[in-house]
Amino acid sequence: MRARSSFIVAAAIVLGLSGCGDKSTLLAGAGVGPAPFLPAPKQSLIPTVDIAPAKGWNGGKPNAAQGLEVHAIASGLDHPRWLYVLPNGDVLVAETNAPERPDDKKGIKGYIMGKVMAKAGAAVPSANRITLLRDVDGDGVAELRSVFLQGLYSPFGMALVGETLYVANADGIVRFPYKEGMTKITAAPQKVAPLPGGTINHHWTKNIIASRDGSKLYATVGSNSNVAENGIENEVDRAAILEVDIGNGGTRVFASGLRNPNGMAWEPQSGALWTVVNERDEIGSDLVPDYLTSVKDGAFYGWPYSYYGRHVDERVKPPRPDLVAKAIAPDYALGAHVAALGLTFAEGAKLGPTFASGAFIGEHGSWNRKPLSGYKVVFVPFAGGKPNGQPVDVLTGFVDRNGDALGRPVGVAIDKAGALLVADDVGNVVWRVRPAAR
Repeated sequence: MRARSSFIVAAAIVLGLSGCGDKSTLLAGAGVGPAPFLPAPKQSLIPTVDIAPAKGWNGGKPNAAQGLEVHAIASGLDHPRWLYVLPNGDVLVAETNAPERPDDKKGIKGYIMGKVMAKAGAAVPSANRITLLRDVDGDGVAELRSVFLQGLYSPFGMALVGETLYVANADGIVRFPYKEGMTKITAAPQKVAPLPGGTINHHWTKNIIASRDGSKLYATVGSNSNVAENGIENEVDRAAILEVDIGNGGTRVFASGLRNPNGMAWEPQSGALWTVVNERDEIGSDLVPDYLTSVKDGAFYGWPYSYYGRHVDERVKPPRPDLVAKAIAPDYALGAHVAALGLTFAEGAKLGPTFASGAFIGEHGSWNRKPLSGYKVVFVPFAGGKPNGQPVDVLTGFVDRNGDALGRPVGVAIDKAGALLVADDVGNVVWRVRPAAR
């Protein structure tokens, strides 16, 4: 009873100090771009906690960039996190949240993190389903909503290859037969390949994307900790993108040292695989920038031993200077703690010349930075297959003047008509962004 009381007191102290602790001192934009400024790390007994409490929209909506407008294609969903657009225009929505992870909540830190996530709206039970949305009359609103798949295990990524739909659960990839126009799949799942799961499963989301020829799947697997504090033995095949052979389920590490990769997309001009990655916490409001990067076969990106190339993280013991020497710096910093999750390129988008070439990114938003960062959808312009310029805000207004989160963007996708879709797991909405009516 005394230990439980200590946990509650500690949580109350940390949550009561929301907004206290370390604060950002960087000039606007200094931590963004191909060469971000990286200040010295700051460590403190009490980490920075600044939570935007989840409130929901209550009839409102986010603000779209000039020349664009936004409306809901569907609302009243249950924690929509990820999106996939089928060739016929149907939209699949993964309604999902974390599975049971008893060993990820151990100790006072785990207890506090549970309270933090609950306040941020991230502790609701997982619906464990994929819902199909169909815009029957082309007005940008889904008239048909159907439970497409259910009984899944914290599903996230989806990929269609031919007449087979692949789904990434929190512990493995499964597949289902698919015929165009289906509104429900009743077939039992077939196992393709396991993915790291277990009773910690700290970063549980698993995204997938198919290779251009359809022979491989690439799967994101986040780390089992912040900086390997749960033991490096619990990080096997984690903090990585895995390559899975669709034919036989064989799996290998494609790239490693990526703390928590989520969105993936093929860059249209170069054909290279790109991803967005959430970096480490607890060394200050200005460290470490989350990032957008191309992914090279066999490359190591630093985690946990270093960040943004060869900046050594002194907290990690024992050190690995041999791995640090191999660490590759990412292509483009998005800013510290923005929680970049969704990623899609503008291929097929019809949103005007400003958004013709580049990447749309859903930034879920910080919980441990002062002031708040993220909580918006941005566009990073590209030229010649590389980032070219500062991010442009596409959707904002997810946090109100009181500091409450009305919504939080996650997955992004381009629909068949060229509009941008955005999954909002606090507002329980899928937003649709299109050119404003004249």
